[in-house]
Amino acid sequence: MPSLSEVQAAFSAAIFDPAGIPPDGVVGPDRRPAPRRFAVYRNNVVSALINAVAGGFPAVQRIVGDDFFRAMARAYVLAEPPTSPVLLDYGTTFPDFIAGFAPAASVPYLSDVARIERLWREAYHAEEAAPLGPDALAGIAEAELPGITFGLHPSLRLMRSRYPALTIWRMNASGGPVTAVDISAGEDALIVRPGAEVEVRKVPPGGAAFVTALAAGETLLSAAETAQAADERFDLAGNIAGLLAAGALCEVRRA
Repeated sequence: MPSLSEVQAAFSAAIFDPAGIPPDGVVGPDRRPAPRRFAVYRNNVVSALINAVAGGFPAVQRIVGDDFFRAMARAYVLAEPPTSPVLLDYGTTFPDFIAGFAPAASVPYLSDVARIERLWREAYHAEEAAPLGPDALAGIAEAELPGITFGLHPSLRLMRSRYPALTIWRMNASGGPVTAVDISAGEDALIVRPGAEVEVRKVPPGGAAFVTALAAGETLLSAAETAQAADERFDLAGNIAGLLAAGALCEVRRA
């Protein structure tokens, strides 16, 4: 006789197998196999998970339409069922799934839009921290500035895209009119929640390399050199001001 854990594992496997039959021991009130009841339960579970995915990716759904989205989400649910009872965590891998979903290949920026939506949710639920004010560097001597390092806000997320994913996300997240964009124009996005609202901002040239370097613990001078090497248009003062204005920095450390 199978153990309870074996029955549970077989039950879960059958739920996410459209052709699966109820495992042994799963019966109806009359103690007889009930494939129709099981099929109804399977459909309800899958439908609920599709709705959970849809709730986290409204812009993606608007871009491709309800029917396509639900078909894609159903394929995702069956391929990657949840591993945690916390539905808030479900959908983390959905952007990667979209990138490999052949029917979505004609919308190459779709997975990056999905990543922005997922990072937005992560930022919203991230740990609280007080951001630095705009005058955070005012009391630091000029000679000390090259050696300082920063603590980044725990909600900060960075999204780099070869497509204008941020612009496309904004158009579709707001529900406003959709206009033509040059999909060859890549954009980097900074996502952070310094207060009650999530901020999503376009990162200026070299800014993504700068933030990545700061996150790795590089000094201000080293991070600036990294960013300058990545993009000669990098503006140190403008990037620092932008990060402070966004509430993306929460600590400054002197060497």
